[in-house]
Amino acid sequence: MAGGREIKTKIKSVQNTRKVTRALEMVSASKIRKAQERMKASRPYARAMKQVIGHLAQANSEFQHPYLVERKEIKRVGYIIVSSDRGLAGGLNNNLFRRLLGEIRKWNDQGVEVDVVTIGQKASVFFRRIKVNMLATVTHLGDRPHVEQLVGVIKVMLDAYSSGKVDKVFLSYNDFVNTMTQRAAFDQLLPLPAADTQIAHHDWDYIYEPDAQTVLEHVLTRYVESLVYQAVMENVASEHAARMVAMKAASDNATKLIGTLNLVYNKARQAAITQEISEIVGGAAAV
Repeated sequence: MAGGREIKTKIKSVQNTRKVTRALEMVSASKIRKAQERMKASRPYARAMKQVIGHLAQANSEFQHPYLVERKEIKRVGYIIVSSDRGLAGGLNNNLFRRLLGEIRKWNDQGVEVDVVTIGQKASVFFRRIKVNMLATVTHLGDRPHVEQLVGVIKVMLDAYSSGKVDKVFLSYNDFVNTMTQRAAFDQLLPLPAADTQIAHHDWDYIYEPDAQTVLEHVLTRYVESLVYQAVMENVASEHAARMVAMKAASDNATKLIGTLNLVYNKARQAAITQEISEIVGGAAAV
């Protein structure tokens, strides 16, 4: 059995760790409400953009935008991966990366190459270690990300798709369900999924000014940016929720461990006292 001094040191170490986990839990608890409000505030815009794009996809314009055309042969696909910048969020990022590796393995088995664009420090570090072609990365967006911070990496992937280097583009992120549940989500960005083109049926068309190509180019780019921005907001809320739950579990485990160590310390202290009394009684008897 360890000595009393060693056990005391362990108890002090666990207490210090519990202070850190409790502080992180309270910080995430205070930030999660604001993150949820920002996430919900951006949802109506993303929903409206989907509706507009659904109408445009069914319009009978003389120009068919490449973002709306399904390519017959898939040689290379691209993933825009959204992760957190910081850790201590339980299995939030690892669960997403594990599913991504499965998706990448399936594409590779079909002879399809994969390019990635990462948003967040964790994704950047992880995908640098594996054999995946990383086109661009952006990190340290903070708790209040702005679209301007994402435009660069989004444009890299859009240019790759427009030039024919990439035939499909997917968006991967953690979808916020509630405080206790966050699920890994995979959405197809380009070409526009058939489900998004069936929002409403109509027999009328738009009047484009100055022309259909210019309007569609602008609107479809804004559409992709809005979806990526919404995914980042969902991921921020998921990060705070996952960290709050993980730190609460860590604090509870630390409390249990401190109780166990205190019990061991008391037993060791009692054993030492008993041994000293036995030695005194034995010495008195010998005299």
